[in-house]
Amino acid sequence: MTEAEQNQMKYCLYARKSTEGDEKQALSIDSQIKEMRQIAERENLTVVEIRKESHSAKESGQRPIFEEIVKDIDTGIFNGIITWAPDRLSRNAGDLGKLVDRMDQKKLIQIKTFGQTFTNSPSDKFLLMILCSQAKLENDNKSINVKRGMRTRCEMGLWPAQPPTGYRKKNDRLAKCEVEIDPERADTIRQIFEKISYEKWSVSKVHAWLRYDLNFKTHRGFPLSIGNVFKIINNTFYYGRFEFPQGAGIWYEGKHKPIISKELFDETRNSIKSQTIKSQGKEFAFTRIMKCGVCGSGITADEKFKKLLNGGVNRYVYYRCTKAKDRNCKNSALNETELIASLLEMVDTLNINKVKLTAKLDVEIQKFKKLQAMFLGNKRTEKIETIDLKDYTKFVLKEGTPFEQRSILECINSELILKNGKISV
Repeated sequence: MTEAEQNQMKYCLYARKSTEGDEKQALSIDSQIKEMRQIAERENLTVVEIRKESHSAKESGQRPIFEEIVKDIDTGIFNGIITWAPDRLSRNAGDLGKLVDRMDQKKLIQIKTFGQTFTNSPSDKFLLMILCSQAKLENDNKSINVKRGMRTRCEMGLWPAQPPTGYRKKNDRLAKCEVEIDPERADTIRQIFEKISYEKWSVSKVHAWLRYDLNFKTHRGFPLSIGNVFKIINNTFYYGRFEFPQGAGIWYEGKHKPIISKELFDETRNSIKSQTIKSQGKEFAFTRIMKCGVCGSGITADEKFKKLLNGGVNRYVYYRCTKAKDRNCKNSALNETELIASLLEMVDTLNINKVKLTAKLDVEIQKFKKLQAMFLGNKRTEKIETIDLKDYTKFVLKEGTPFEQRSILECINSELILKNGKISV
């Protein structure tokens, strides 16, 4: 390169640190920048930008700073790159192709590393592609070796990942992937299965017990969510078997000590299924549309039956706070009959979405007309007079099915609040 061409060169200094396995041992970003500055000063190179990022270069298009560099090369902000080594620029064919294309277009004149300089000559570009392809080959081989090692450990009955709550890694450098019972948490995990299986607790009740009564935390100091509880009761690892990777359909017999028996696991799963089927068969009209006026939790419903002297049975439904936000919430429950009576009194003051309600009413009128025509043949049906929307709302609240009652309440813009056994907006 002539002195005139050298004077026209504008370089971007690019440093990258990956979070991939053994690359943690590579030069840090600051060290890379220091070394590359020395190269620029020694060779009197003009550096117009310093760009750095911490992203893996295994996949194309995943590094925002690298993509910015490519765009800036296209616009002529700089026409050279200084980087520590070729694998800092690319470990995949896609990103490498972007650089080689710019060299072919003479937009990228030079790539300079600690020990080499690459120009637009065929031999330099070929060498650059070989070095970057070698880095990709190392990545691919590393991935294959890691997967093979994990598969081997699974075949030995060892769990090759972070152990689930209730277990911990053995504090022994020679015990790779071996887990042992966590004495602080294993008994609680066992009780989760027992309470659902034998005492017929729901998952939400177990979650409340863990959070408010026990203040249970994982080994990382986090409380369990309801989703975590579901994961626990569906995890076969606790009785000695595991699938890895999850969803692969490949099962292994673990060498770890089980916390529960297979029978308890199956009984717990069956108990959850029966609870789900039972809850799906119930329709409560006014759940999920009210909030607790004391603690702000949602409202749930309980169904109770009372046997009469004449052999009949009366059914009662009570709406109460779920206590999700305050385990000790003292808000009073409200009987469904009293709830409907309160709503009937409030209809005239409720903010009702008339567009939604009119659409629902039109559907019901059309249904009625079709039914009337079916019984009267093709005879002409009488005209239905205009119906007052509030009268229609009262009728559905009083005589409608739970589904119809819920549908009506969806047309109310006001938020319903249950507080001290009374409903308000």
